[in-house]
Amino acid sequence: MEKKIEDFAKRNNNIIRTSQFLQLGISKPTIAKYVRSGELERLAHGIYAITDTVIDDMFIFSLKCKHSIFSHESALFLNNLSERTPFRLTVTIPSNKMLPLAMRNTCDCFYIKPKLFTIGVIEKKTTFGNLVRCYNAERTICDILRSRSRIDEETVVAAIKNYARSKAKDLFRLYEYSKTFKVSAQVRKYMEVLL
Repeated sequence: MEKKIEDFAKRNNNIIRTSQFLQLGISKPTIAKYVRSGELERLAHGIYAITDTVIDDMFIFSLKCKHSIFSHESALFLNNLSERTPFRLTVTIPSNKMLPLAMRNTCDCFYIKPKLFTIGVIEKKTTFGNLVRCYNAERTICDILRSRSRIDEETVVAAIKNYARSKAKDLFRLYEYSKTFKVSAQVRKYMEVLL
């Protein structure tokens, strides 16, 4: 494989997209040749990795589904509100979009009105150091309270306790979000006990 490809891929955690190959002057038939020779592995349409790379599932998912944001258990993990790595990725997408069929079995998906979709979006690093979009801690607390029927009670209570102990908490933002997402009574109940 050409050195410029290896160098570029290494700067990007061994992941490279078709558009990036083309910018480097590498043609699509040459990409296919590297895949056939075993030097590259095709992860998804237009996404490749140097063979034997440990794959960052969160980062790859975010590349494959640009209109998703990591939420609920995945956002708890990214915001250090949960010690447990989630078994399945959890994302939220706007209700006017659809999750691609091939991805529906790989994650848990929540839908929300488009006007509420971008509230609290931030970027966090995965354990592999790649930036992905997720909801901030306050939005995530509101989300797990709204979705309590789909999340086990132990996860909810542990996350709220971790949030209450966090030095980075923003109670004003939490209360503002809780009114927007109609969970203010639940937030108040937990915070009165924990603070």
